[in-house]
Amino acid sequence: MKKDALDHIDIEILNILQEDASTPIKEIAAKVFLSSPAVSARIERMERQGYILGYHAQINPIALGYQIKAFINLEVDPVRKKEFNPYIKQVVNVIECNCVTGDYSMLLEVLFPDTAELDQFIGELQSYGRTKTLIVFSTSVEHRGIRLSTEEGKA
Repeated sequence: MKKDALDHIDIEILNILQEDASTPIKEIAAKVFLSSPAVSARIERMERQGYILGYHAQINPIALGYQIKAFINLEVDPVRKKEFNPYIKQVVNVIECNCVTGDYSMLLEVLFPDTAELDQFIGELQSYGRTKTLIVFSTSVEHRGIRLSTEEGKA
């Protein structure tokens, strides 16, 4: 998939959907000066081509009782990855788990109601290897989409 396979209208549609995936097709069509069926067809094509992977609601974890956000570095022995991956996928408090380079092989983003539950989870993780935990005090930039430019050569 190359960005140049998208035209400026596709890019504007992607930007609108990233800002608010619940934007009605009719409203998107008005913004990009196309008919609703034309916008629907473009969205369906971008879904098929893998540019759009899904649609999600942004939830406030604190409102749901998840007061603690942390990043955990974990050193997993390569032979244990086959065992680790199914385990970590079933832990609902893990928001994201990435295989990374550096001193640690995994970087996890987690949400917990309190430090006691986080501590218990870290204890479980340590059966897979050494950990290093960073608790988040504040976030200056929340997770955001990729702002795409309709101008050539800019992304």
